Amino acid sequence: MSKKNIVIVGGGAAGVGAAKALSKSLDSSKYQLILINPLPYRVWLVATLRLVVTKDEALKKDILLPYDKIFAKGKGKFVEGTVASIDATKDASSVTLESGEKIDYHALVLAQGAKWVGPPAFPGTTTGVDEHINTLNTQLTNAKNIVLVGGGAIGIELAGEIKDQWPNKKVTIVHGDKLLLNAAYPDKARKYAAENVRARGVELVLDDYVDFAETAVVEGVTTRSGKKLSADLVIQTRGPRANTDFVAASLGEDTLSKTGLIRVRPTLQLIGHDNIFAGGDVIDWNEQKQSAKAAVHGALVGANVQALLNNGTLKPYKGSFEAIIITNGKASGSLTDSICLLTST
Repeated sequence: MSKKNIVIVGGGAAGVGAAKALSKSLDSSKYQLILINPLPYRVWLVATLRLVVTKDEALKKDILLPYDKIFAKGKGKFVEGTVASIDATKDASSVTLESGEKIDYHALVLAQGAKWVGPPAFPGTTTGVDEHINTLNTQLTNAKNIVLVGGGAIGIELAGEIKDQWPNKKVTIVHGDKLLLNAAYPDKARKYAAENVRARGVELVLDDYVDFAETAVVEGVTTRSGKKLSADLVIQTRGPRANTDFVAASLGEDTLSKTGLIRVRPTLQLIGHDNIFAGGDVIDWNEQKQSAKAAVHGALVGANVQALLNNGTLKPYKGSFEAIIITNGKASGSLTDSICLLTST
């Protein structure tokens, strides 16, 4: 008999977590584990802001991580490609890639992550990744007055990296709330983040907006409130949106929440699809989207897929404590200057 495919879509923290767990437990005489991802390596987003600022080739080796070591004892197969659709009808279960290739599945894991703007928006080709790094580095190198649109973790960390590399460049963060970050974190921590950033010489414009959809070379910027800012480069540092368009088109709009996230049961199974699981940035769960949480999702999904195959009991995801560590450059002097540790109540 031919082996049944266990397919994982996406090679980020959740997908890799599921692949590692399943490659250790799957019976390779019965099942073939397949990981599908557009790039032949994982882009470790946590450190990419430093990469686009410094263009450090040694750092690139630590950030662009090949998939050759994630499968225990080599029990897994990597497929380079992008999933365009899912067939989950009664008589057929498969995913179709943009290339037209169709891959059948017995169980499916959706962990394709988010669509970013700005520095973390890496293209889906190796050539595109290199061009993205080089273009951003050139723009940052040539700019004197930089406006960052978004005061969450991306904006704060990018500001710190720029100040490390070019202390004399003017950096301004424009954020559409009265405090940095968001309401998932207590006001005290958000105020501390602002103090921490201002100590590096970064200017803050709060409770205001800049209407640029993408990174752009400019000659000055005017905010929605009419405030004029000196700027020759605007960079989007907003958060991402879930990469779930093909899920809705394939499985129906009711598969997603109003915010475009995949609706899941506590076992991280899709509602109405016992053999489809999801984890990471794509799921509708009341918590902040973070790599550490996605890795936990992946490990649980891996265990639950195995339990499903064995007719065992699936375990529920119980959530996790909200905490975030935000770097403010790598050479700020003291630990309290260079690291913000923020926790929710």
